Amino acid sequence: QLVETGGGLVQTGDSLRLSCAASGRPISRYAMAWFRQAPGKEREFVAAIDWAGGVKTAADSVKGRASISRDNAKNTIYLQMNSLKPEETAVYYCASETSSNGSGSSNSRHYNYWGQGTQVTVSS
Repeated sequence: QLVETGGGLVQTGDSLRLSCAASGRPISRYAMAWFRQAPGKEREFVAAIDWAGGVKTAADSVKGRASISRDNAKNTIYLQMNSLKPEETAVYYCASETSSNGSGSSNSRHYNYWGQGTQVTVSS
């Protein structure tokens, strides 16, 4: 089970740190990722981190403003988002890659464990 926390209502330019805590399945051998879905839009990739924490990728739209990290001892991953924009209002989901020892795909089909999401609303 994956549980996201940290969402909320913020203003344009603010920062947020989202957390995703896993239970029942150690995440240490799995790449993890954050996706988001805005109303009426498809789910989109935000950032991913490989199983060891050494390889990180991010969508072009968030590069330089988003940072993904993991603490395997706490079975938790994080997403630090800075300089938030109104168009980034969405439900943010964390996900665990299906195969172990992965590098972190940007394709949602490669993930089989998903959290319930946390709402992030950025006001203008």
